[in-house]
Amino acid sequence: MNELVTDLKKLHEDTLNNLKLSKANNTLRAYKSDFKDFGLFCAKHGLSSIPTEPKVVSLYLTHLSVNSKISTLRRRLVSIAMVHKLKGHYLDTKHPIIIENLMGIKRKKGSMQTGKKPILISHLKQLIDVIDEQKMEKIKKLRNRTLILTGFGGGFRRTELISIDYEDLDFVQEGVKITVRRSKTDQFGEGMVKGLPYFSNEKYCPVTSLKNWLNFSKIKAGPIFRRFAKGSKLTNHRLTDQSVVLIIKDCLNIAGVENKNFSGHSLRSGFATVAAESGADERSIMAMTGHKTSQMVRRYIREANIFKHNALNKIKL
Repeated sequence: MNELVTDLKKLHEDTLNNLKLSKANNTLRAYKSDFKDFGLFCAKHGLSSIPTEPKVVSLYLTHLSVNSKISTLRRRLVSIAMVHKLKGHYLDTKHPIIIENLMGIKRKKGSMQTGKKPILISHLKQLIDVIDEQKMEKIKKLRNRTLILTGFGGGFRRTELISIDYEDLDFVQEGVKITVRRSKTDQFGEGMVKGLPYFSNEKYCPVTSLKNWLNFSKIKAGPIFRRFAKGSKLTNHRLTDQSVVLIIKDCLNIAGVENKNFSGHSLRSGFATVAAESGADERSIMAMTGHKTSQMVRRYIREANIFKHNALNKIKL
């Protein structure tokens, strides 16, 4: 009997480990961070956070709705449910008290999302021009301009961009092939390859900049986008995704562009928007960005064509 109990205990532990491994580390961290806020709410009001019940979750969502977007509420709900699952508890997130409360909040607040601004061609050129004109060491200029051009040219997410290793690059006659080993929508590591062709204008060409950066930095293995130690000493440590945001915002600020509504995602959305403006179809955009559904890509296409296919263009005044 003891042996059977031991076996069941091990099976239980292995099952919980499998559940954890099904999610990326960044996702698990986000779940824990969201659940921590829920835990503080419950502690403040003398409620149980785990296991909890739908009524408590509904009260929390109402509390959050005062200062949060609908997308935030939905993400918190997913996090609370996932932490319960990882701890071996069941939470009915489809309970009417939760679903109908969310519907009521949505009606009251509206659900239109205002995303971060995309970095368009004009912004991209401003960023690169500012970097080239800055009074800083050449090695820092090369890293920053290559980071931005590569991020834009490949429609990369921040985490994908900083995860590129030297071994992931394959320079060919047409440009460079970059292997993305894992991404937000590829949790099982099936991978994908992005092809960045040469641009006619070398100054803004990601492939040319990438070659110059690797030659100057003498990187032959490991992360291609690295941090600097004090001064300009290049380390072996990979840049963080937050560094991408700071570099973009800093350059926009120097260029005299209001940077509040830009983020690391602006490179990716900028690529998709500019590609759509240039006539690329949604399938070819998705092949580069790695989007699994066309919903977001269609939004980029709509925004890109807001003036091109505007009915007012047919009116002669």
